[in-house]
Amino acid sequence: MTSHDTGAARETVRAIAADPTAEVVIIGGGINGIATFRDLAFQGVKVVLVERDDFVAGASSASSHMIHGGIRYLENGEFRLVRESVVERNALLKTAPHYVRPLATTVPIYSTFSGIAAAPLRFLTHKQGKRTERGALLIKAGLTIYDFFSRDGGAVPRHRFHGSKRSAQELPALDRKVKWTATYYDASMHDPERLALDVLHDALATGPHARAANYLPAVGMGPDGVRVRDAVTGEEFDIAADVVVNTSGPWTDLTNDALGDPTRFMGGTKGSHIVLDHPELLDATAGREIFFEHKDGRIVLIYPLKGRVMVGTTDLEHDMREPAVCTEEEVDYFFDLIAHVFPDIAVDRSQIVYRFSGVRPLPRHDDTQPGFVSRDYRIERATAKGRPGTTVLSLVGGKWTTFRALGEQLADDVLGLLGRSRVRSTAGVAIGGAKGYPRTQRARDAWVHGHADGTDVARVDRLLERYGTRAADLIASLPADDAPLVSLPEYSVGEIAHLAASEYVVHLDDLLLRRTSIAFVGSASEDALREIADVAGDVLGWDTARRSDEVAATMRLLRERHGVALSAERVGA
Repeated sequence: MTSHDTGAARETVRAIAADPTAEVVIIGGGINGIATFRDLAFQGVKVVLVERDDFVAGASSASSHMIHGGIRYLENGEFRLVRESVVERNALLKTAPHYVRPLATTVPIYSTFSGIAAAPLRFLTHKQGKRTERGALLIKAGLTIYDFFSRDGGAVPRHRFHGSKRSAQELPALDRKVKWTATYYDASMHDPERLALDVLHDALATGPHARAANYLPAVGMGPDGVRVRDAVTGEEFDIAADVVVNTSGPWTDLTNDALGDPTRFMGGTKGSHIVLDHPELLDATAGREIFFEHKDGRIVLIYPLKGRVMVGTTDLEHDMREPAVCTEEEVDYFFDLIAHVFPDIAVDRSQIVYRFSGVRPLPRHDDTQPGFVSRDYRIERATAKGRPGTTVLSLVGGKWTTFRALGEQLADDVLGLLGRSRVRSTAGVAIGGAKGYPRTQRARDAWVHGHADGTDVARVDRLLERYGTRAADLIASLPADDAPLVSLPEYSVGEIAHLAASEYVVHLDDLLLRRTSIAFVGSASEDALREIADVAGDVLGWDTARRSDEVAATMRLLRERHGVALSAERVGA
């Protein structure tokens, strides 16, 4: 890679190298590291976040796109986590309405009494006996308890139960063997990567005391602090800090090993998903997530999202030294799941436009079955190897829904070590593009027309949908002669240029996978990659060779990790 790259990301790395000091260094730019970064930035702490890859490129980018209270955690007796999750879910519906919205979730039920005998054993021992799908009575009891935890001024409606006749009316394609359906509400998160970037930008906006760099991996503990390596130039330097926070998720043990203090905290499991361009299946969901436990004990979701249908997920042991990929066996499993509830809908591989897989940052669980491993989190404390004045905090566990509360707890631990007091809370604070976000159609129309100013109204509405009110800065940056991309007219040259300039883009796949949904919905093509590489390259100082390298690398990544083989013709409509 060339050393003359420009853009916000490269400027930040150079700035950190020029002043490699901080009170706190956070290793890991997933949602939990970013949330902790934001909380500490709000307190005025001099903090640096470093990420080995792109922001939110690891476990946080492979989620099921849900913000949920975790009804299954009730069975594990994790009432504290359920309560915290529900509180945080309800809060995100208010503080991030541009990306987090209520989601009707329907559970198809095949029996009335199944699972009752085994439930006490599961609750008391966290062990699964003979696999049985839960029946209506058990699900009813769980949802009644869940409603109790969910009460918060009507943030989401209470659950409802329907028999087979009403269920068939509402979901005509549903398996006729279904005796009941239960529908409850959680929340969807339709752009997790963008939500995380909003959290990051909120932190950076607090002032120069908060700095964050992607493609700057921590590779060890040097004589002056955490040793980092610039992934673009290969240069290394140390960042001095009083506290090191390891939020590298499923890679936590590998990070501690690099820092000279091997640990065995983690035992993450792989979860894969596929995304289908399948109008019939999309219609069959009636806008709801279909959610159930399969006979093997795994949780299943069939989820309408961005005009596509996402299907997941698996729960498999995984070696963190190997990349996580969605296998052909997992695809077969997903097709079986669809047939289980929609037996008359045919699905084949030609309808898959995207696959993704990640590893949950679960604690080491030895003989405990993956489904019963705690989804709660804890913080481990140690002294940095060879640096008695530096404390290392390692996060074990954590999930998307509770990121704000988790970041607050980690920040409080850090503040205690620094001898500082909290000066403000992140609770109730609007995130990024949620600030001033219109919550009614009338307010939305007013915002859109107020920001059009000669720009196509439909396009402004689309930008508001993508970026929340942060779209205002993007709209202001668009040149008067801005034009749609030839290969992807729903995006424009100015929009891509703005993202490349302001959102810490280093590689082409950052744009395709995390700054936009282009790859996720199957809208990538070789032509689109080349056109976007030219736009980004003009902003980031890429020469012709670099642009070709970026296109080739992104095509290889899409093929090997996401099951997308590109041709000059666009994939997926």
